[in-house]
Amino acid sequence: MTTRAKLSGIQRQALALYRGFLRTARLKSPEERHRIESVVSAEFRENARNVDRRNFVYIEYLVRRGKRQLEQLKNPDITGLSTLEINKVLTI
Repeated sequence: MTTRAKLSGIQRQALALYRGFLRTARLKSPEERHRIESVVSAEFRENARNVDRRNFVYIEYLVRRGKRQLEQLKNPDITGLSTLEINKVLTI
């Protein structure tokens, strides 16, 4: 039997936020549900890869931003999520 490492408070918050998005996605239409799940999954995976685990200030900002987005998504009038991708181009 394997034992799992205990999660920190911020890790529990991020996991709860992820589960909240997935639960809320179930309340939307099947097409939007799939879109929401893919956007949320991609966003969480990208942040897990690219954000330094010791950058607590930025991680807390992402959690707060996610909570605001989740509350908006819970509104029955809101049908889905949209994403904005900004390509950073370095000019010299």
